[in-house]
Amino acid sequence: MAKPGYRVFETVVGEIERMSPHFVRVTFRSDDLRDVGWDGPDQRIKVVLPVDGTDGTDGGYDGMLRGDDWLASWRALADERRNPIRTYTIRGARPEFGELVVDFVAHGDSGPASRWIAAARVGDPMLLVAPDATSEEPSGGWEWNPGAARTLLIAGDETAVPAMSVILEQLPADARGAVFLEVPDAADALELVAPDGVEVRWLAREPGSEAYGASLVEAVTGWADAWAASNAASNALLAAADAELPALTDEELVWEVPEARADDGLYAWLAGEASAITTLRRHLVKELGIDRRQVAFMGYWKLGRAEG
Repeated sequence: MAKPGYRVFETVVGEIERMSPHFVRVTFRSDDLRDVGWDGPDQRIKVVLPVDGTDGTDGGYDGMLRGDDWLASWRALADERRNPIRTYTIRGARPEFGELVVDFVAHGDSGPASRWIAAARVGDPMLLVAPDATSEEPSGGWEWNPGAARTLLIAGDETAVPAMSVILEQLPADARGAVFLEVPDAADALELVAPDGVEVRWLAREPGSEAYGASLVEAVTGWADAWAASNAASNALLAAADAELPALTDEELVWEVPEARADDGLYAWLAGEASAITTLRRHLVKELGIDRRQVAFMGYWKLGRAEG
């Protein structure tokens, strides 16, 4: 049997850095991480969080297997012993040093990940489910695929900031476009590396505001409208939206990622709160007539649905 593209890595917290009011960078370390893979700039991994109430030195991982059957063993655990699992993006990886970096968004005690990051200490154990560089199987778990696109539109909220940060760092020097990052506080604007031709715009929500996505939708639709107006001739060649867009429900998050295209037009990568991202994608496709195959669309989470 082929070795799976993903596997469990046993790590410990090696370093914790608070970068802003809501962003905390954690460096995980272990010899095991010398085999970690990283196949795309927005590479997703699973963080297997400690069970609430367990000692930070063991994480309550005793009932979870580490081999190929880790998922089955996790599902078989009793509810009170089943570790919460959350999805994050690799912010940096140094396999030669056995290190992997993840940026966490800290929102008090709103969920198991926020509770963990508030109490995390150097030396605490952590299980990560990540690509295995020694496997010949594809890992998947990443979506950035602009093909030959010459104009890039990248937008998301704080949950997508780590992925957008890595995408920016890996863009070619001649890249053109705009990046919009909505964050809880103006002090959450981080120093990012971007090509000269890519505009980076941080959008801070009003203090105490629950209006997730409002600033993002306004800014991105404004940019997209201006772009569409200045590219009217080429827009006439774009395919019309000939199919209904998926409806957003309370039970699921909408996610649609096109294959890379050979044309050099616009490519949009949108990720974050599902309702806001749905609004943006609908504006691009249904109102501006941009081909849906030019828009990668990922609802990372949904406002009003509790973190499990």
